[in-house]
Amino acid sequence: MHPTRLAPPSELLADLRDARTGSQTRLKEVLEDHSLRPLTGGFQNHVYAWDDPEAGPLCVKLYAKGNHRRRVDREWAALTLLAEHDVSDVPRPLWLDNHDEVPAIGMTLLKGTPLMESPDLEAALKGLAHTTQRLHGVPLSGLLADLERIDSGAHYMLRLTGSWPELLADHEDDPLTADMLALLTAWHDSGDAELVNDTTTPAVFSRGDSNLLNWLRDSASSPVVDFEYSGHSTVHFDTADLIEHISAREIPDSTWIALLPDLGITPANRHLFLAAQRTCALRWLAVLWKQRHTRAAEFDTQHARVQLLQSPDSPWQA
Repeated sequence: MHPTRLAPPSELLADLRDARTGSQTRLKEVLEDHSLRPLTGGFQNHVYAWDDPEAGPLCVKLYAKGNHRRRVDREWAALTLLAEHDVSDVPRPLWLDNHDEVPAIGMTLLKGTPLMESPDLEAALKGLAHTTQRLHGVPLSGLLADLERIDSGAHYMLRLTGSWPELLADHEDDPLTADMLALLTAWHDSGDAELVNDTTTPAVFSRGDSNLLNWLRDSASSPVVDFEYSGHSTVHFDTADLIEHISAREIPDSTWIALLPDLGITPANRHLFLAAQRTCALRWLAVLWKQRHTRAAEFDTQHARVQLLQSPDSPWQA
């Protein structure tokens, strides 16, 4: 199914671009004039709900950093591909405005409440797995077949074999450094890096962003938004990155382990998943190490997480 294309709302976009460099008062005026409502979760971007006279409720997304790392290209290609294959529970692309400095995309506005606030979280995660399976099943083509997802295994490798060891070497007197180096050494010796670098596993379509804040719950389905990190990946790496994202830490391991078959983890690829899981967890420890004083509780939780996953007594080894 080919999505309907609309013309970008030029006046609305011009006003928004002008207002973002002005005062909060000016931005408030523009939002009121165009009946725009800011949406949460945009992070580096500016995301609004708008009632288009032709299309009804839609989402307007402005990319504050331009097409950095081809995020606009990735999101438009992903939404277009998914619409062509009639994948539900994802936004439909409506228009693309390739402005030189602040490009924008218009897409349908999904209904739902935050998945993590669902009264039946296990059912919501089951829905997440179902949506993920459909995404992985879409044939790769065009840009997405050429580009790895932004948060890829190769990207994590650069941090774990380059930037983080270099930072630790500059902090050899830090009381945590010896333990961090021991965890890195155990990871190197395990062979996990070689398994994560394995390129023989078939590639699948990937959103590239494992943050559970992008997932919604709407009745019996779990829709998802934010495709600007999209590219190709593997089922086992996507699953590992999802489970090890720090937004997932409050979910019990027993819940995730029971869900593994629904996420595409089988006896044949489980060893690849476990290697990717340990790698993703260690990458988050490296991220939080830089903020170990300002985010001490999160760092301690992640430290314990890596120790657990590297332990032979880990529940994931069963």
